[in-house]
Amino acid sequence: MQCAPFREALSARLDGEPLGMPAADLDRHLAGCPGCSGWAEAAGAVTRRARLTPAPPVPDLTAAVLGALPQQLPGAAAGARARLVRSALRLALLAVGVAQAGLAWPALATGTATMSAPVHVAHETGAWNLAVAAAFLAVAAAPRLAAGALPFLATFTVLLTVATVRDLGAGHVHADRAAAHLLLLAGVLLIAVVAWRDRPRRGTAAVVSRGRVPA
Repeated sequence: MQCAPFREALSARLDGEPLGMPAADLDRHLAGCPGCSGWAEAAGAVTRRARLTPAPPVPDLTAAVLGALPQQLPGAAAGARARLVRSALRLALLAVGVAQAGLAWPALATGTATMSAPVHVAHETGAWNLAVAAAFLAVAAAPRLAAGALPFLATFTVLLTVATVRDLGAGHVHADRAAAHLLLLAGVLLIAVVAWRDRPRRGTAAVVSRGRVPA
């Protein structure tokens, strides 16, 4: 009779693992096989000795390990600076949005605007400027919207800048009126910075493209 399967089952019994055979078959074999019976006693003695032998003393290395740790985790300072810059950008954009709304509201509410514009044109200008202010405030509240708002606002700002420079040269607009557009330019630049800072990094884009979201 081959004893190897029974000795493997006996080893599994000592380790608390499945025997791989009925326990009655193992006990019956041990009762009739002196070799496996002796092997079982020796294996049991070795197992008990290994389990009851006291573990060697281990020095307490807690203080040494804690002392070897850096005082500040890598990247913590950079992360704090990034959060500070992000908060400053949002506050600046909030201020620009409020100022833009302040410029837009009189024309929208009263129908009066500079350069003696007709009432409806003043209303349109006020509504347009108030919508731009709403875009600034929306990005200040939710910076993830910056990338979506930037193409439209940037196109409008570039076209308005070109037209304003030409009108200044031709004398069609006063300098104080043109200076009011600097507020729009500042807001669009802030949104561009926010969108650039929140752009997907190459590693992040690769992970997302494979259907996984980074933790």
